[in-house]
Amino acid sequence: MSDSTYTPPKVWTWEQESGGQFASINRPIAGATHDKDLPVGAHPFQLYSLATPNGVKVTVMLEELLAAGVKEAEYDAWLIKIGDGDQFGSGFVEINPNSKIPALLDRSGAEPVRVFESASILMHLAEKFGHFLPKEGSARTEVLNWLFWQMGSAPYLGGGFGHFYAYAPEKFEYPINRFTMEVKRQLDVLNRELATKTYIAGEDYTIADMAIWPWYGQLVLGRQYNAAEFLDVESYEYVMRWAKAIDARPAVQRGRMVNRVFGELSSQLHERHAAEDFDTKTQDKLEAAE
Repeated sequence: MSDSTYTPPKVWTWEQESGGQFASINRPIAGATHDKDLPVGAHPFQLYSLATPNGVKVTVMLEELLAAGVKEAEYDAWLIKIGDGDQFGSGFVEINPNSKIPALLDRSGAEPVRVFESASILMHLAEKFGHFLPKEGSARTEVLNWLFWQMGSAPYLGGGFGHFYAYAPEKFEYPINRFTMEVKRQLDVLNRELATKTYIAGEDYTIADMAIWPWYGQLVLGRQYNAAEFLDVESYEYVMRWAKAIDARPAVQRGRMVNRVFGELSSQLHERHAAEDFDTKTQDKLEAAE
């Protein structure tokens, strides 16, 4: 092991940026840095997000609801550029004081309701419309088991493995080994479960799958951290089967496009305000029109 030794001070102070891809937006204090109102569209649900794995959870859920015939789930999706610090604007902080995407404003009732944290948004929408979450009993509990498994596990994948393997300014053996071991353990957990059932909570597709797939499904499909070979993802046979099946769903394909600012221009729909936007307002068409 060649990592240099670091002796922590008695009291940590914020004296410099931490380095790495997201150094400019990391800070040890909360609250708004500037005044900025959020835009509001015509639909009942206003989503402020970016197509990170956590953001994709919610756009997939909304597109799945619409595909299931829930017209009341129409939404406007507004782009939050976290690299520019949009999440620290006063309007965003009012909806999510934690300054993380996604954040949802539900304007379908008499008073607007703010909903933040991706699992909370998934549960809010599932319970509101009666889809993708059993109403009671052991089936409901199993879905929630896996929903909250994802919320507790993904920080090891994203903030741990992803940070040190892909984003940190220097590569160090200890943290990469530490978090690789944990990510592979998590993939093994999923693989053992999916060996005997179609979806993670049973035979029905649920919000648990919508929460887990953007992280672990896209990881094994080679879309996260350029780490598929490093993690030997092909060895997780049942996770691969599950990931490909969900990837083939039209609503998932649409959900991945919303608030996306990377990849092929035809896959980027920076804002979504109507179903036809997928056909007319992707970045390839907008740039061609210019």
